[in-house]
Amino acid sequence: MQVSAAGLRPMEMSFLGNTLDRQATRRGDPAYLAALLNKDGTEIVLSSDKTLVFRASDSLVASHSLEDALALGADQREMVFLGLRPGTGRAVFATTLPQDDETLEQRDDLRLVDLRTLAVQKLLPPQDLGALAQARALIHWHRTHGYCSRCGHKTDLAEAGYRRDCPSCGGQHFPRTDPCVIMLITHDDKALLGRPARLPEGMFTTLAGFMEPGETVEQAVRREVMEESGISVGRVSLLSNQPWPFPANLMIGCRGEATSFEIAIEDDELEACKWCDRAEVRQMAAGTHPEGHLIPPSISIAYDLISGWLEGRT
Repeated sequence: MQVSAAGLRPMEMSFLGNTLDRQATRRGDPAYLAALLNKDGTEIVLSSDKTLVFRASDSLVASHSLEDALALGADQREMVFLGLRPGTGRAVFATTLPQDDETLEQRDDLRLVDLRTLAVQKLLPPQDLGALAQARALIHWHRTHGYCSRCGHKTDLAEAGYRRDCPSCGGQHFPRTDPCVIMLITHDDKALLGRPARLPEGMFTTLAGFMEPGETVEQAVRREVMEESGISVGRVSLLSNQPWPFPANLMIGCRGEATSFEIAIEDDELEACKWCDRAEVRQMAAGTHPEGHLIPPSISIAYDLISGWLEGRT
């Protein structure tokens, strides 16, 4: 693979390539959905507890037939409609399986793969990764929201999987997408990078955090940076965004200008945080840092923010 003059790989942010026609205006038409589901060639994406379920073969195929899905225990009443493939008009649905990962892993005819692994190893084309991100986020919501939060009664799938209805109290519940801010903070010619304990050894990344009710994006950036590093932030710019289905986030990429320089880690979110000049970040990107420090892989918006700063794009 070619790299840029800065030693960086080309931008390869994952989960942006979803080309499915979601047919949102037809989600309330049961006859239309039933005809699509039972049509020859319809594809079913299967998800278990934490992974996606594929047929075991040399060629990774992202979906199953309806017959195969039902044979594995899928519930036909819990099929989420993802959309139609452009050009062919082939319908794609997604559903969950009742078995846990440990049980499914014992089957020789199946292969379980985490979505992050699929993206990092580039095992599927961008359009399939985008559709699988949609499927994974929706299926996670259905697996964790099967009961009404108002009365506790079991809910039913509605609107092709984009709503769950409570037959007891009439409550309607909708899938969650949790917005997160992720930001590269700079001061003069240095960038602020942190290291959460959950990351692989030696990896440093941009700071990030969930937005809270009543916040603007800019306010969330300033609050999260102050909470994690003690650094105050002035001007904030919104640069990009990325669906991040772990489990169902929208990462809002920002650039912020620090108005202070002294780092003070006061909570347990980061185990390290430091200012890095461009030469050090280039070493981290190239894998030549003397202490083995790295930046995140190119599938993430963090990589995009860091590479954009190194190459002068942002």
